[in-house]
Amino acid sequence: MSRVGTPHTTGRVAPGRQRSGAGPTAVEAVAADGERTGGAGPAGSVGGVDAVSVAWTEYLAAARQLDGVRRDAATAAGEQARSVQAAREELTAVRTRLAAQEVLLRERGVPPISLVPTPPEVTEATRAMAGGPAAVLAALRAARGRADAADATLSARGLPRMAAWPPRLRNLLVYGPLALLVPAIQVLLFVATGTGAASVAALVCGLPMPAVAFAAGWIGIGRLFPPPEGGRVERTTRLGALVCLVPAVLVSAGLLHAMLTG
Repeated sequence: MSRVGTPHTTGRVAPGRQRSGAGPTAVEAVAADGERTGGAGPAGSVGGVDAVSVAWTEYLAAARQLDGVRRDAATAAGEQARSVQAAREELTAVRTRLAAQEVLLRERGVPPISLVPTPPEVTEATRAMAGGPAAVLAALRAARGRADAADATLSARGLPRMAAWPPRLRNLLVYGPLALLVPAIQVLLFVATGTGAASVAALVCGLPMPAVAFAAGWIGIGRLFPPPEGGRVERTTRLGALVCLVPAVLVSAGLLHAMLTG
């Protein structure tokens, strides 16, 4: 018979459960899982071992995933640092080129206001470099390409405007006069002497002249329109050979026909 007001208990409460509202511990959870799966508890039982193995496998997977994230972050940080360094070097080179070009343009009488970028140009440049170090590096490389083109134009010997023309049109002005020089001399000799020895000699000597005109044009284009640093001269070889060959063939055929029929 129990005392009045004293709660009736069937046994002593375990020390681990004296706190009200406390949930089961990890060991008790493993034991409960072992009892549900037919095991005998956490200590050496089949269910307890399976639960520990699953937890360990999940831990290893999470550790591998975390290591992958760390490696990716380190790689991205390294690439960004390299892009920043390359952009700084490119910026230094572009500034040096632009400073030299500014001095040269001022010496040639270009007004200083024309050398200052306009607000729309500044806005466009800012928009192009808003994508991070990689975008900045790409924009600086494009600026260096434009600086190379400007150097090629400024360094053209006596032909600053022609250097900016399309290569085909520009080279035609070099190959064309050379290709017409010898045929013009042949025609003048034929008109002056008729079908004499001078015309025959001019016709024979004019046969290898297309190759000579092409070689002279090849060299002249390299001298008149030097390439930018690290670039290559656009000589338009096929166009030059065609321009040098066609007038010589036509004039030689016409003179030969006139000599034979005369």
